[in-house]
Amino acid sequence: MTSNLRITLLLSSILLFSNYNSFAQKKNNYASQIDSLISVSNPIFNGVVLIAKNGKTVYNKVYGFTNFETRKYLKKDSQFEIMSNTRQITAVLILKEVEQGRINLLAPVKKYLPQLNQTWADSVTVHQLLNHTHGIVDLKKPLLFKPGTDFKYGDLGYSLLGKIIESVTKKSYAETANAFFKELKMKNTLCFSAAPIKNLVPGYINNNNSFKMVSKSMITIESTSSNGIVSTANDLALWNENLHKGKLLKPESYQLMFKYTISAQNSLFGKEKVGYGYGFRIVDKEPLKYVGHTGLGDGFSSVNLYFPESDVSLIILENQMNQNRDLFYAAELKIKNILLKSNLLNKK
Repeated sequence: MTSNLRITLLLSSILLFSNYNSFAQKKNNYASQIDSLISVSNPIFNGVVLIAKNGKTVYNKVYGFTNFETRKYLKKDSQFEIMSNTRQITAVLILKEVEQGRINLLAPVKKYLPQLNQTWADSVTVHQLLNHTHGIVDLKKPLLFKPGTDFKYGDLGYSLLGKIIESVTKKSYAETANAFFKELKMKNTLCFSAAPIKNLVPGYINNNNSFKMVSKSMITIESTSSNGIVSTANDLALWNENLHKGKLLKPESYQLMFKYTISAQNSLFGKEKVGYGYGFRIVDKEPLKYVGHTGLGDGFSSVNLYFPESDVSLIILENQMNQNRDLFYAAELKIKNILLKSNLLNKK
Protein backbone atom coordinates (compact mmCIF):
# COMPACT_ATOMS: atom_id res chain seq x y z
CA MET A 1 0.00 0.00 0.00
CA THR A 2 1.43 3.36 -1.00
CA SER A 3 1.93 6.07 1.59
CA ASN A 4 -0.61 8.29 -0.24
CA LEU A 5 -3.24 5.56 -0.03
CA ARG A 6 -2.51 5.05 3.68
CA ILE A 7 -2.94 8.78 4.28
CA THR A 8 -6.19 8.83 2.28
CA LEU A 9 -7.61 5.88 4.25
CA LEU A 10 -6.52 7.45 7.54
CA LEU A 11 -8.16 10.77 6.69
CA SER A 12 -11.34 8.97 5.62
CA SER A 13 -11.43 7.06 8.92
CA ILE A 14 -10.89 10.27 10.89
CA LEU A 15 -13.65 12.03 8.94
CA LEU A 16 -16.04 9.09 9.37
CA PHE A 17 -15.35 8.90 13.11
CA SER A 18 -15.69 12.67 13.43
CA ASN A 19 -19.07 12.66 11.66
CA TYR A 20 -20.29 9.74 13.77
CA ASN A 21 -19.06 11.42 16.94
CA SER A 22 -20.74 14.67 15.95
CA PHE A 23 -24.00 12.80 15.26
CA ALA A 24 -23.78 10.98 18.59
CA GLN A 25 -23.10 14.21 20.45
CA LYS A 26 -26.05 15.86 18.75
CA LYS A 27 -28.36 13.03 19.86
CA ASN A 28 -27.02 13.18 23.39
CA ASN A 29 -27.11 16.93 23.95
CA TYR A 30 -30.89 17.17 24.43
CA ALA A 31 -30.27 19.36 27.51
CA SER A 32 -28.41 22.07 25.62
CA GLN A 33 -30.93 21.85 22.78
CA ILE A 34 -33.80 22.45 25.20
CA ASP A 35 -31.87 25.32 26.82
CA SER A 36 -31.28 26.90 23.40
CA LEU A 37 -34.88 26.41 22.33
CA ILE A 38 -36.28 28.08 25.43
CA SER A 39 -33.83 30.98 25.29
CA VAL A 40 -35.24 32.03 21.89
CA SER A 41 -38.78 30.66 22.25
CA ASN A 42 -41.54 32.75 20.76
CA PRO A 43 -44.04 32.79 22.38
CA ILE A 44 -42.00 33.10 25.57
CA PHE A 45 -41.70 29.94 27.65
CA ASN A 46 -42.43 30.48 31.34
CA GLY A 47 -42.34 27.41 33.55
CA VAL A 48 -40.59 24.21 34.60
CA VAL A 49 -39.20 21.33 32.52
CA LEU A 50 -38.34 18.03 34.19
CA ILE A 51 -37.05 14.85 32.55
CA ALA A 52 -36.52 11.66 34.57
CA LYS A 53 -35.11 8.28 33.51
CA ASN A 54 -35.23 5.11 35.58
CA GLY A 55 -36.61 7.08 38.50
CA LYS A 56 -33.78 9.65 38.52
CA THR A 57 -34.05 13.26 37.40
CA VAL A 58 -31.70 13.98 34.48
CA TYR A 59 -32.96 17.47 33.60
CA ASN A 60 -34.83 19.95 35.79
CA LYS A 61 -34.81 23.65 35.00
CA VAL A 62 -37.00 26.62 35.78
CA TYR A 63 -37.50 29.52 33.39
CA GLY A 64 -39.26 32.82 33.96
CA PHE A 65 -41.48 34.44 36.54
CA THR A 66 -43.93 33.53 39.24
CA ASN A 67 -45.39 36.99 38.82
CA PHE A 68 -44.91 39.14 35.72
CA GLU A 69 -45.69 42.33 37.63
CA THR A 70 -43.19 41.88 40.47
CA ARG A 71 -40.72 39.90 38.28
CA LYS A 72 -40.37 37.34 41.04
CA TYR A 73 -38.72 34.20 39.68
CA LEU A 74 -40.26 30.74 39.57
CA LYS A 75 -38.73 28.01 41.74
CA LYS A 76 -38.59 24.24 41.38
CA ASP A 77 -41.20 23.89 44.15
CA SER A 78 -43.58 26.41 42.56
CA GLN A 79 -47.06 24.91 42.39
CA PHE A 80 -49.14 24.92 39.22
CA GLU A 81 -52.72 24.04 38.41
CA ILE A 82 -52.36 20.92 36.25
CA MET A 83 -55.93 21.12 34.90
CA SER A 84 -56.84 18.03 32.80
CA ASN A 85 -53.78 16.10 34.01
CA THR A 86 -55.97 15.73 37.10
CA ARG A 87 -57.90 13.05 35.23
CA GLN A 88 -55.36 10.25 35.39
CA ILE A 89 -55.32 10.75 39.17
CA THR A 90 -59.11 10.47 39.30
CA ALA A 91 -58.94 7.40 37.04
CA VAL A 92 -56.51 5.73 39.47
CA LEU A 93 -58.80 6.52 42.42
CA ILE A 94 -61.70 4.92 40.53
CA LEU A 95 -59.65 1.82 39.71
CA LYS A 96 -58.57 1.47 43.34
CA GLU A 97 -62.27 1.30 44.26
CA VAL A 98 -62.80 -1.24 41.47
CA GLU A 99 -60.07 -3.38 43.06
CA GLN A 100 -61.93 -3.17 46.38
CA GLY A 101 -65.13 -4.34 44.71
CA ARG A 102 -66.97 -1.08 45.39
CA ILE A 103 -67.21 0.04 41.74
CA ASN A 104 -68.07 -1.94 38.59
CA LEU A 105 -66.75 -0.25 35.45
CA LEU A 106 -69.62 -1.61 33.36
CA ALA A 107 -72.35 -0.55 35.79
CA PRO A 108 -74.57 2.43 34.91
CA VAL A 109 -73.85 5.65 36.78
CA LYS A 110 -77.34 5.49 38.32
CA LYS A 111 -76.10 2.67 40.57
CA TYR A 112 -73.74 5.08 42.34
CA LEU A 113 -75.60 8.35 41.81
CA PRO A 114 -79.26 7.44 42.37
CA GLN A 115 -80.16 11.12 42.61
CA LEU A 116 -79.67 11.46 38.82
CA ASN A 117 -83.11 11.37 37.19
CA GLN A 118 -81.94 11.71 33.58
CA THR A 119 -82.87 8.77 31.35
CA TRP A 120 -79.22 8.28 30.32
CA ALA A 121 -78.21 7.56 33.94
CA ASP A 122 -79.41 3.98 33.39
CA SER A 123 -77.30 3.47 30.26
CA VAL A 124 -74.07 5.52 30.59
CA THR A 125 -71.41 3.43 32.35
CA VAL A 126 -68.45 4.31 34.57
CA HIS A 127 -66.16 3.05 31.79
CA GLN A 128 -67.72 5.54 29.35
CA LEU A 129 -67.18 8.42 31.77
CA LEU A 130 -63.50 7.47 31.98
CA ASN A 131 -62.86 7.49 28.24
CA HIS A 132 -65.17 10.37 27.22
CA THR A 133 -67.56 8.17 25.22
CA HIS A 134 -70.60 8.97 27.37
CA GLY A 135 -72.14 11.67 25.16
CA ILE A 136 -73.12 13.94 28.08
CA VAL A 137 -72.64 17.61 27.22
CA ASP A 138 -75.00 19.13 29.77
CA LEU A 139 -76.99 17.57 32.60
CA LYS A 140 -80.08 19.34 31.29
CA LYS A 141 -79.67 18.38 27.63
CA PRO A 142 -80.05 15.12 25.67
CA LEU A 143 -76.97 13.02 24.96
CA LEU A 144 -74.90 14.11 21.98
CA PHE A 145 -74.65 10.49 20.77
CA LYS A 146 -75.41 6.93 21.85
CA PRO A 147 -73.01 6.06 24.72
CA GLY A 148 -69.92 4.18 23.54
CA THR A 149 -70.24 5.13 19.86
CA ASP A 150 -68.23 8.37 19.73
CA PHE A 151 -65.82 10.62 21.65
CA LYS A 152 -66.52 14.06 23.11
CA TYR A 153 -63.86 15.57 25.37
CA GLY A 154 -65.00 17.65 28.32
CA ASP A 155 -65.05 18.20 32.08
CA LEU A 156 -68.44 16.76 32.93
CA GLY A 157 -67.60 13.05 32.80
CA TYR A 158 -64.75 13.32 35.27
CA SER A 159 -66.81 15.60 37.51
CA LEU A 160 -69.35 12.76 37.74
CA LEU A 161 -66.53 10.30 38.48
CA GLY A 162 -65.60 12.49 41.44
CA LYS A 163 -69.19 12.20 42.68
CA ILE A 164 -69.02 8.43 42.30
CA ILE A 165 -65.84 8.35 44.40
CA GLU A 166 -67.63 10.40 47.06
CA SER A 167 -70.62 8.05 46.94
CA VAL A 168 -68.63 4.86 47.57
CA THR A 169 -66.03 6.28 50.01
CA LYS A 170 -68.45 8.47 51.98
CA LYS A 171 -65.79 11.19 51.89
CA SER A 172 -65.33 14.30 49.77
CA TYR A 173 -63.18 13.91 46.66
CA ALA A 174 -60.65 16.36 48.16
CA GLU A 175 -60.36 14.29 51.37
CA THR A 176 -59.74 11.08 49.41
CA ALA A 177 -57.28 12.63 46.96
CA ASN A 178 -55.33 14.63 49.56
CA ALA A 179 -54.97 11.56 51.79
CA PHE A 180 -53.65 9.64 48.76
CA PHE A 181 -51.07 12.36 48.02
CA LYS A 182 -49.94 12.29 51.65
CA GLU A 183 -49.51 8.52 51.48
CA LEU A 184 -47.38 8.92 48.32
CA LYS A 185 -45.29 11.68 49.93
CA MET A 186 -46.37 14.13 47.23
CA LYS A 187 -45.88 16.99 49.67
CA ASN A 188 -46.70 19.79 47.25
CA THR A 189 -49.79 18.25 45.66
CA LEU A 190 -53.35 18.90 46.78
CA CYS A 191 -56.82 19.80 45.58
CA PHE A 192 -57.45 23.43 44.71
CA SER A 193 -59.34 25.35 47.37
CA ALA A 194 -60.51 28.86 48.11
CA ALA A 195 -57.96 29.05 50.93
CA PRO A 196 -54.52 30.35 49.89
CA ILE A 197 -52.06 27.67 48.74
CA LYS A 198 -48.53 28.60 49.79
CA ASN A 199 -46.55 28.20 46.56
CA LEU A 200 -49.36 28.28 43.98
CA VAL A 201 -48.38 30.74 41.28
CA PRO A 202 -50.90 32.87 39.36
CA GLY A 203 -51.81 31.93 35.80
CA TYR A 204 -51.55 34.31 32.84
CA ILE A 205 -53.06 34.68 29.40
CA ASN A 206 -50.35 35.41 26.82
CA ASN A 207 -51.36 37.74 23.99
CA ASN A 208 -48.32 38.37 21.75
CA ASN A 209 -46.05 38.08 24.82
CA SER A 210 -48.16 40.56 26.77
CA PHE A 211 -49.37 38.85 29.95
CA LYS A 212 -52.65 39.31 31.79
CA MET A 213 -53.20 37.59 35.12
CA VAL A 214 -56.26 35.34 35.40
CA SER A 215 -58.23 36.64 38.38
CA LYS A 216 -61.03 34.04 38.64
CA SER A 217 -60.47 30.29 38.54
CA MET A 218 -62.66 27.99 36.44
CA ILE A 219 -62.21 25.24 39.09
CA THR A 220 -65.28 24.55 41.24
CA ILE A 221 -65.90 22.01 43.99
CA GLU A 222 -67.84 19.95 41.42
CA SER A 223 -65.05 20.08 38.82
CA THR A 224 -62.14 19.32 41.17
CA SER A 225 -61.94 15.68 40.06
CA SER A 226 -61.69 16.85 36.44
CA ASN A 227 -59.38 19.86 36.57
CA GLY A 228 -58.64 20.81 40.17
CA ILE A 229 -55.29 19.33 41.25
CA VAL A 230 -52.36 21.60 42.13
CA SER A 231 -48.87 20.08 41.90
CA THR A 232 -45.18 20.52 41.06
CA ALA A 233 -42.97 18.95 38.42
CA ASN A 234 -41.08 16.95 41.07
CA ASP A 235 -44.30 15.59 42.57
CA LEU A 236 -45.60 14.57 39.14
CA ALA A 237 -42.33 12.73 38.50
CA LEU A 238 -42.94 10.90 41.78
CA TRP A 239 -46.50 10.15 40.66
CA ASN A 240 -45.20 8.67 37.39
CA GLU A 241 -42.63 6.57 39.23
CA ASN A 242 -45.32 5.13 41.50
CA LEU A 243 -47.96 4.63 38.82
CA HIS A 244 -45.81 3.14 36.08
CA LYS A 245 -43.76 0.93 38.41
CA GLY A 246 -46.83 -0.90 39.71
CA LYS A 247 -47.01 0.70 43.14
CA LEU A 248 -50.55 2.11 42.85
CA LEU A 249 -52.59 -0.51 41.02
CA LYS A 250 -52.62 -4.22 40.32
CA PRO A 251 -51.16 -5.05 36.87
CA GLU A 252 -54.56 -5.83 35.36
CA SER A 253 -56.01 -2.54 36.65
CA TYR A 254 -53.02 -0.58 35.37
CA GLN A 255 -53.36 -2.11 31.90
CA LEU A 256 -57.00 -1.03 31.75
CA MET A 257 -55.83 2.60 31.65
CA PHE A 258 -54.21 2.01 28.25
CA LYS A 259 -56.74 -0.25 26.55
CA TYR A 260 -58.81 1.79 24.15
CA THR A 261 -61.74 1.45 21.80
CA ILE A 262 -61.82 5.09 20.72
CA SER A 263 -59.31 7.49 19.14
CA ALA A 264 -59.08 11.28 19.18
CA GLN A 265 -56.75 13.99 17.91
CA ASN A 266 -54.70 16.38 20.06
CA SER A 267 -52.10 18.81 18.73
CA LEU A 268 -49.34 17.74 21.14
CA PHE A 269 -49.71 14.12 20.01
CA GLY A 270 -49.72 14.85 16.29
CA LYS A 271 -52.11 15.39 13.40
CA GLU A 272 -53.48 11.86 13.46
CA LYS A 273 -55.90 10.45 16.01
CA VAL A 274 -54.40 8.43 18.85
CA GLY A 275 -55.99 6.09 21.36
CA TYR A 276 -57.74 7.41 24.45
CA GLY A 277 -57.89 5.22 27.56
CA TYR A 278 -58.56 6.25 31.15
CA GLY A 279 -57.10 9.74 31.54
CA PHE A 280 -54.34 8.91 29.02
CA ARG A 281 -53.74 9.38 25.34
CA ILE A 282 -51.87 6.42 23.90
CA VAL A 283 -49.37 6.68 21.02
CA ASP A 284 -48.73 3.07 19.99
CA LYS A 285 -48.45 3.26 16.20
CA GLU A 286 -45.14 5.18 16.16
CA PRO A 287 -41.64 3.66 16.45
CA LEU A 288 -41.35 5.26 19.91
CA LYS A 289 -44.42 4.46 21.96
CA TYR A 290 -45.60 6.77 24.73
CA VAL A 291 -48.60 7.75 26.80
CA GLY A 292 -49.63 10.95 28.51
CA HIS A 293 -51.97 13.89 28.74
CA THR A 294 -52.19 17.66 28.56
CA GLY A 295 -53.93 20.29 30.66
CA LEU A 296 -54.98 23.82 29.84
CA GLY A 297 -56.94 26.54 31.63
CA ASP A 298 -56.82 29.36 34.20
CA GLY A 299 -53.67 30.62 32.46
CA PHE A 300 -51.82 27.30 32.97
CA SER A 301 -50.46 24.68 30.57
CA SER A 302 -49.35 21.21 31.65
CA VAL A 303 -47.86 18.20 29.88
CA ASN A 304 -47.07 14.82 31.43
CA LEU A 305 -45.65 12.14 29.09
CA TYR A 306 -44.24 8.70 29.85
CA PHE A 307 -42.14 6.55 27.51
CA PRO A 308 -42.44 2.97 28.84
CA GLU A 309 -39.71 1.30 26.77
CA SER A 310 -37.04 3.64 28.15
CA ASP A 311 -38.71 4.50 31.49
CA VAL A 312 -38.53 8.23 30.75
CA SER A 313 -40.92 10.92 32.00
CA LEU A 314 -41.27 14.38 30.47
CA ILE A 315 -43.12 16.91 32.61
CA ILE A 316 -43.65 20.51 31.56
CA LEU A 317 -45.63 23.04 33.60
CA GLU A 318 -46.25 26.66 32.62
CA ASN A 319 -48.16 29.41 34.39
CA GLN A 320 -49.20 30.87 31.07
CA MET A 321 -51.42 29.79 28.20
CA ASN A 322 -51.60 31.42 24.80
CA GLN A 323 -54.65 33.33 23.67
CA ASN A 324 -54.03 31.97 20.16
CA ARG A 325 -55.23 28.34 19.97
CA ASP A 326 -52.66 27.62 17.26
CA LEU A 327 -49.91 28.34 19.82
CA PHE A 328 -51.17 26.02 22.58
CA TYR A 329 -48.23 23.84 23.74
CA ALA A 330 -45.92 25.47 21.17
CA ALA A 331 -42.70 25.05 23.18
CA GLU A 332 -43.88 21.76 24.71
CA LEU A 333 -44.23 20.20 21.26
CA LYS A 334 -40.71 21.26 20.30
CA ILE A 335 -39.27 19.94 23.57
CA LYS A 336 -41.03 16.62 23.01
CA ASN A 337 -39.55 16.43 19.50
CA ILE A 338 -36.04 17.08 20.83
CA LEU A 339 -36.51 14.23 23.27
CA LEU A 340 -37.86 11.91 20.56
CA LYS A 341 -34.62 12.37 18.59
CA SER A 342 -32.31 11.88 21.58
CA ASN A 343 -30.47 8.80 22.83
CA LEU A 344 -32.25 9.18 26.16
CA LEU A 345 -35.17 7.19 24.77
CA ASN A 346 -33.03 4.15 24.09
CA LYS A 347 -34.40 1.13 25.90
CA LYS A 348 -33.74 0.73 29.63
